[in-house]
Amino acid sequence: MMNLNEINPTDQKDTRSGFGAALAELGAKDPNVVALCADLTGSLKMNVFADAYPDRFFQTGVAEANMIGMAAGLTIGGKTPYTGTFANFSTGRVYDQIRQSIAYSKKNVKICASHAGLTLGEDGATHQILEDIGLMRMLPNMCVINPCDYWQTYNATLAINDWDGPVYLRFGRPKWPMFTSKDQPFEIGKAWKISDGSDVTIIATGHMVWYAIQAAKNLQNQGFSCDVLNIHTIKPIDEQAILESVSKTKCVVTAEEHNRHGGLGDAVAQVLSMNLPTPHEYVAVNDTFGESGKPVDLLKKYGLDVSDIEAAAKKAIERK
Repeated sequence: MMNLNEINPTDQKDTRSGFGAALAELGAKDPNVVALCADLTGSLKMNVFADAYPDRFFQTGVAEANMIGMAAGLTIGGKTPYTGTFANFSTGRVYDQIRQSIAYSKKNVKICASHAGLTLGEDGATHQILEDIGLMRMLPNMCVINPCDYWQTYNATLAINDWDGPVYLRFGRPKWPMFTSKDQPFEIGKAWKISDGSDVTIIATGHMVWYAIQAAKNLQNQGFSCDVLNIHTIKPIDEQAILESVSKTKCVVTAEEHNRHGGLGDAVAQVLSMNLPTPHEYVAVNDTFGESGKPVDLLKKYGLDVSDIEAAAKKAIERK
């Protein structure tokens, strides 16, 4: 755990670059790692791997369903495929192929998805998928990971290579504050407890972790004490960390760059409803599509701002 006031960004980098850097490193370490991309090599930062290991890189073109089928087949020969395209095309466009060819038979494919959520920005609603976490976490055998910054994405990319089975790794487009470190341990299925508090638990994932930290700092200045958890692994979720925190604070806020249905909030609600019914406030997109705009402006418009987390925390405290 850390003192909230000691958590400050060292720089700003896009999480997709953390993925690209780690993928290139894996290429050097593990000859069984192969990469496939659906015509978005530069956007996914897979170009370093492609240039260094051209015999292990497959450009499928705008044929995402074929890419998933090829990846499933490569696992039979002992390879570990990392597929790359935008989150919308990584999940919605190829859901049938993922379900039938990967999840059903537990193929060791790493589905790596950039440009997720509202922070995709100007490309608008058709590309801003807000349902992907729900789609993936409902699939048996699928691990779902949504890291918070450059270094956590880097470390997650390395960690999933050792995970036996399919993984959905979700990251984003914009430059975002870097507040974790290269040497910070990343354990799949294990939450990172950022701060300790007694009044409210704030659970966040992805880009929203940084906003949760800012909200917790503001609340601390107003006399509120916040437990802050980074749930980077949404499936399998760290039930123990959630229950230990909420049993102390007696209320919870979840914050995610995703539809309020099917994502982190519902995953946490499931844990609590079965073990510890608790006042719970959601900070998420309220069952709507996005639109074209600047990432930060969109987060504010759709109720995902720092102030929205603060308001939700106060409301949860009032409900205790």
